[in-house]
Amino acid sequence: MDKYSFLNAVHPSYIAELYDTYLKTPDKIEPSWRAFFQGYDFGSENLGLNVEIEENISESLSESLSKEFQVVKLIDSYRTRGHLFTKTNPVRARRKYAPSLEIENFGLSENDLDTVFNAGEILSIGRQTLREIRKHLEAIYCNSIGVEYIYIRQPEEIAWIQSKLNINDNQPKFSSDEKKYILRKLNEAVSFESFLHTKYVGQKRFSLEGGESLIPALDALIEKASEYDVKEFVMGMAHRGRLSTLTNIFGKSAKDIFSEFDGKDYEQEVFDGDVKYHLGWTSDRITDAGKKINLNIAPNPSHLETVGAVVEGIARAKQDDKYRDNPSQVLPIVVHGDAAIAGQGIVYEIVQMAQLEGYKTNGTIHIVVNNQIGFTTNYLDARSSIYCTDVGKVTLSPVLHVNADDAEAVVHAVLFALHFRMKFKRDVFIDLLGYRKYGHNEGDEPKFTQPLLYKAIAKHKNPRDIYAEKLIEEGIIDTTYISKLEKEYKDSLEEKLEDSRKIKNTVITPFMSNEWVDYNTADVNKMMQVVDTKYAKEGLAKITKVLSNLPKDKKFIRKIDRLVQSRQTMFDEDRLDWSMAEHLAYGTLLEEGYDVRVSGQDVERGTFSHRHAVVKVENSEEEIVLLNNISDQQGRFSIYNSLLSEYAVVGFDYGYAMASPKTLTIWEAQFGDFSNGAQIMLDQYISAAEDKWKLQNGLVMLLPHGYEGQGAEHSSARMERYLQLCANDNMFIADCSTPANMYHLLRKQMKADYRKPLIVFTPKSLLRHPLVVSSVDDFANGSFQMLIDDEKAKTDQIKTLVFVTGKFYYDLLEEREKLNREDVALVRLEQIFPIPVKNIREIISKYRNADDVVWAQEEPRNMGAYSHLLMNLDEVKTFRAATRRLYGVPAAGSSVRSKKRHQEVIDFVFDKTKNNQR
Repeated sequence: MDKYSFLNAVHPSYIAELYDTYLKTPDKIEPSWRAFFQGYDFGSENLGLNVEIEENISESLSESLSKEFQVVKLIDSYRTRGHLFTKTNPVRARRKYAPSLEIENFGLSENDLDTVFNAGEILSIGRQTLREIRKHLEAIYCNSIGVEYIYIRQPEEIAWIQSKLNINDNQPKFSSDEKKYILRKLNEAVSFESFLHTKYVGQKRFSLEGGESLIPALDALIEKASEYDVKEFVMGMAHRGRLSTLTNIFGKSAKDIFSEFDGKDYEQEVFDGDVKYHLGWTSDRITDAGKKINLNIAPNPSHLETVGAVVEGIARAKQDDKYRDNPSQVLPIVVHGDAAIAGQGIVYEIVQMAQLEGYKTNGTIHIVVNNQIGFTTNYLDARSSIYCTDVGKVTLSPVLHVNADDAEAVVHAVLFALHFRMKFKRDVFIDLLGYRKYGHNEGDEPKFTQPLLYKAIAKHKNPRDIYAEKLIEEGIIDTTYISKLEKEYKDSLEEKLEDSRKIKNTVITPFMSNEWVDYNTADVNKMMQVVDTKYAKEGLAKITKVLSNLPKDKKFIRKIDRLVQSRQTMFDEDRLDWSMAEHLAYGTLLEEGYDVRVSGQDVERGTFSHRHAVVKVENSEEEIVLLNNISDQQGRFSIYNSLLSEYAVVGFDYGYAMASPKTLTIWEAQFGDFSNGAQIMLDQYISAAEDKWKLQNGLVMLLPHGYEGQGAEHSSARMERYLQLCANDNMFIADCSTPANMYHLLRKQMKADYRKPLIVFTPKSLLRHPLVVSSVDDFANGSFQMLIDDEKAKTDQIKTLVFVTGKFYYDLLEEREKLNREDVALVRLEQIFPIPVKNIREIISKYRNADDVVWAQEEPRNMGAYSHLLMNLDEVKTFRAATRRLYGVPAAGSSVRSKKRHQEVIDFVFDKTKNNQR
């Protein structure tokens, strides 16, 4: 046997461990190993990763030593592949994998079973027979829990996991009282579902039946986490099992759930509500140890896995706000479905965020309620990977596959996951293999598509009854114990059912209301009120000075040095540009005690190199953030370049804003149209959450928008899509044309006593346009203007009144000056929703001599704001629309063609005979 064959046969870490013992205390190892080490020079470097053997192993290597290596290889194979041969599936036979773990595949035989091997030391069981070693391995790796971890690259983590697995052969060890408690929680899960099934026949409830062991597992997780001083849980889960979780874990009264089942109206007319299995909940729980834990289960839409990103954002906001010294005190838990975690791409995005500075939450516990089916789709058609949890290997997270029928194993696995997360601050995945007792919903017939599986499920006992039989066999309970438990619990449900039917309306408790006590709801009338956003010139001067001076003892590239110094020049010359609008908005809010968080692709510098909120030292790349140097009492400024994701990052930042209303939370798109990668977040959360769930949210979305000949993808931020989502009072939409208005808009977002999502279409070419400047006085004493009148227009001379928004105003202004058209007034619509109807009508009345009123936009007629205005403002029906023609794409790819079309619109604004729509 040469040295390479030897290395393949022996686990390097085992050899290293033995060699280390040989060097320190040679008398403590077997004579054969001592002789072996005396004959070979192993070197002294990297023993934990590679054992370099300088010469071929001699032919005299004993047969027993060779067998020793084979046992080591057997152990290594159990650790690597044992999860493929577990007893984790309660209703299906496992798929067959080859080669198996039969000892004959390792050069061993039945004759070796009673031979004693030193390799038992690896498992912390000392010298043992092969029979005992194999028994130990089967118990650890091939029973009700399968563990995947050997791919982890941190030796400390592997050693910790192995030490945990070796305790009691990875078998649960609970006291009689603990077992009774597990049974009690199982009974609550089973009895709750059966109660609903009989009282609300045929109604959708997305029951947990087949995965009821989730309830005792979550309960144990909360209780044990309190011992780690965890203060808050933030949980996200889809519809399956949610009602049971709300009642039996989060403490929501079954009375409220029964009211929701009865379909009662809500107590508020302005609140549209949502189905019962989408609603969120917040409560405080006192654990058995007397510690208080705040529990939050986030509301979620039917769109699976979206809530995971929101949960991570909520958790991070709580960590930043309250637990900066120990972020692990907030624990995010995400409950997945097997088909969803494998099929929804957002899961990959969220997993990739787990260790990033701007998004990490010190580890998430992921629990998959694995029904082995997605609606009607068999698991074999739902993924190419062996396991639905294989996405967890992206971050080399440990994965535990558990039989959902074995309640003790499930609790044991969840506690293992908690210990790992708290120690290593990393994600861990639990694959809870169960089944779904009924169809996708209780009115669906699953036998149409899985007849064999559902024949097996129909005969299968529920986890409570299986566990009760086990405890009866152990002599812990008698045969009447479970019936008493069930009667007590169902009697309490009956009382709550009767109470619920005495109540006329359903009362929906807002999620995380404790974070929102200082804020009011706002209807459209309140949204139209002016908010005081003034800030003294002296304060602006002080902040500008800080933002204009880099540390003198550090070297920066010359261009950056000049750029930063130019901020002071702009202030002194009374010509503040767009970047100063942002910097001074952030700086003043920080000085007033608010926090600011900006996130998105390339936001630190800015896609168009205008922001430079983070400046790098030339010779070290040390990061300088001047906005954190304003004063000792200021708020926190955080800005993070995100991973190349929109969906998960928007969801994360939405969750952050939900949990931290005192933080100006901004997500910026690299280009505005890239936000459509997060369309589900826009449709299900940003535009609808207040109506569905009574949730305010102040997330700001900055979307670069404007036609500058960059083609179909980098011109339009798809304004029309946001405007189509607008109704009543659900958000703000703005397209600012001056730095001062942008400054006041951002300040208004925090200074108001309510929160609404704010969508801002931001400029590209205007960032350095010589006309796009504002005075210091505009910043200090102005306010946000929903409409900007034409200050140069002579009212009586105006024949054509043009309403326009954003960057297109400057194109029209240039053309007006070129044509010397003093009979044309250009009025800017800065707030597109809610529409400032009163202001628009006042402008129309003011320019009473104008017989030609125009809506001008650079977008095609079927895009931009035109359709929205046409539907919501009657006067627009009489406007002459100057737009591009109807197109399927926002802009032409040819710069020549794009410029031609752009000019055609401009020409038509000033000459109605040049109708480009013909």
